[in-house]
Amino acid sequence: MLSRTASSLYWLGRYFERADFIARLVEATVRLDVLSSQPSGDAAWASALAVTETDEAFAATGVGIGQRDVVRFLTLDSSHPGSIVRCLDMARNNAKAVRTALTREAWTAINRAWLLFENRATPGSTTSQLNLVEAVKNETRGFEGAVHRMLRNQTTWFIRLGQAVERADNTARLLDVKYHILLPEGERLGGAIDRDQWTTILQTVSAVTAYRWLYNDGLRPADVIDLLLARSELPRSLAASVEETVDVLNLLAKRTGNHGEADRMARMRASRMAKTRSGEVIASGLHQYLQAFIAENALLHGAIGRQFKFL
Repeated sequence: MLSRTASSLYWLGRYFERADFIARLVEATVRLDVLSSQPSGDAAWASALAVTETDEAFAATGVGIGQRDVVRFLTLDSSHPGSIVRCLDMARNNAKAVRTALTREAWTAINRAWLLFENRATPGSTTSQLNLVEAVKNETRGFEGAVHRMLRNQTTWFIRLGQAVERADNTARLLDVKYHILLPEGERLGGAIDRDQWTTILQTVSAVTAYRWLYNDGLRPADVIDLLLARSELPRSLAASVEETVDVLNLLAKRTGNHGEADRMARMRASRMAKTRSGEVIASGLHQYLQAFIAENALLHGAIGRQFKFL
């Protein structure tokens, strides 16, 4: 496979996974701010911008933080790389470059997601916002299903590799930003708003039901951290993303004979993750752990590009 083709498939996986994550984040934040019994207000939207690393870009617009403007910025604003429409545009461009490697089903899901934003200038009412992100989620699920039904070859594996690397980054940032949210004055840790914020994290990674199955003591922040950090049963956990990265790199190595820096880094990270205990991470500093994980994930991304000679 040409390096250019491999790069396009990898980035297709990353951009489509990112679009799905931002859609989930917007949906969960709308529910936290508008539909909660105790709305979180601007703090919830500031945290959404922080998770997507678009807070500085949004501040540069000079617009105040609020639901309508942040939703528009994260969904329809193509001027920065942290919006759904920009992610889908980049995903579609990469898909066009490898169109013959994709099934009709996979291409259709990509194109339908992109068409959702054609001629749309405003996210509309709260209901319209939720309908829009739900439609995006439907198409990203359709794409993921199509990928799993494709031939098990390099095309599928490079897409999955991009998805795994992106998913690890997204979950780490989501969990880290929780520690940047300040509770309103008079609210206590473990109170209603605090519980809503942790529930929002679970909703964003589609883990509410999984949490209830695995933990019996009600909603506890330590258990949410354990689920997203160390439970490989959850597809969007750090542990699961780390495992999948190793698995896909092994498949590519067997097929292509290309072993290198990325394989070594991924295996070392997986070995450390297998020994990780969430309680120890919390005690030693969750923020520091997640920042180190995000930095290492970026280094692994670079190593993948060098190993497979992405252009």
